[in-house]
Amino acid sequence: MAEKTPLRVALIGTAFMGAAHSQAWRTAPRFFDLPREPELALLVGRSPETTAARAATLGWQEWSTDWREAVARDDIDVIDICTPGDSHAEIALAALAAGKHVLCEKPLANSVADAERMTDAATLAAAQGVLAMCGFSYRRTPALALARRFIVEGRLGGIRHVRASYLQDWLRDPDAPLSWRLDKSLAGSGALGDIGAHSIDTAQWLTGESITSVSATMHTFVTERPQRAAAAGLGGVADVQAARGPVTVDDAVAFTAAFSGGALGVFEATRMATGRRNANRIEINGETGSIAFDFERMNELEYFDGRGTDPEAEGFRRIVVTDPVHPYVANWWPTGHGLGYEHLFTHQVVDFVTAIGAGTAPSPSFGEALDVQRVLAAVEASAGAASRMTTVERKES
Repeated sequence: MAEKTPLRVALIGTAFMGAAHSQAWRTAPRFFDLPREPELALLVGRSPETTAARAATLGWQEWSTDWREAVARDDIDVIDICTPGDSHAEIALAALAAGKHVLCEKPLANSVADAERMTDAATLAAAQGVLAMCGFSYRRTPALALARRFIVEGRLGGIRHVRASYLQDWLRDPDAPLSWRLDKSLAGSGALGDIGAHSIDTAQWLTGESITSVSATMHTFVTERPQRAAAAGLGGVADVQAARGPVTVDDAVAFTAAFSGGALGVFEATRMATGRRNANRIEINGETGSIAFDFERMNELEYFDGRGTDPEAEGFRRIVVTDPVHPYVANWWPTGHGLGYEHLFTHQVVDFVTAIGAGTAPSPSFGEALDVQRVLAAVEASAGAASRMTTVERKES
């Protein structure tokens, strides 16, 4: 067997997403037959001590604190961007200009303008065989990929309703400390961009339709939180309470949406849903069928087939998506042995490397991610106009 050409990767970011992507780059070639052999060449972070330690732990050959080094090196083929959103555009634009393939975490940028610049650059780069993809990892959930297959096959008929909610509770404690995700200048938005973007992308990808208009409201329940430095001090609770900083993003968002094919959508994203750890849910109702999914039961898909001839037996069917016939599953464990969150990132690497090997456009493209960015902007604009909402008038009885 001929030796595969290495695909040398530089990953920018050492935290949560950096770890998830690192494991994916290590694991993908061990379970899937890829056209090129990924090599974990360079990890880039801010702190020398932290980055060196993470590189050793996560299996990277070298480390650096300068992402420009990664872009400039001739022996780097891929730049994987796992930084806060405020730096996505600068890094991606430089990487594409240097002829590097780019995998960028979602949302693509913090503004439509930056996302447009990135998309234009990706289009130009693609003409030179340089590819770019945005990391909407939930697309790689086998159950959702199966749902997409059902919809493309026409099993649901025309789509009428999309119901999507993404519920987390990690910010329910008002003394949870400030982080970059609560700073609009770094994150762009809060629950909307962090998790709502996933729901928007999933809904558009599954239905094959675009969101054309929205009506939204956004809310911040906790407007100030402890700064990390103060919270780590020796002064006790009084110091934590005294040294608080502003939260400049939304804690929760809700909006209705119209789709290009005529479907109606209802969306909710919150990091304040007490008791819900990662309930990423979507239900789609069509003329002849429905699907329903909840990531807290990620190996299951609910499917209703309304085309049957036995009304007495109609009902939602629970499909355990662990058989070899299901998307991605054949490369993993025996039937019934479920997959986990980390497998989504492995599948993402598989699809990206496969596209690089074939020279074909990967999905979601920067253009598809730009479309999500435009919906995010429309939601924020609608919520900003909420003062013009009609008040419910009530008279005393």
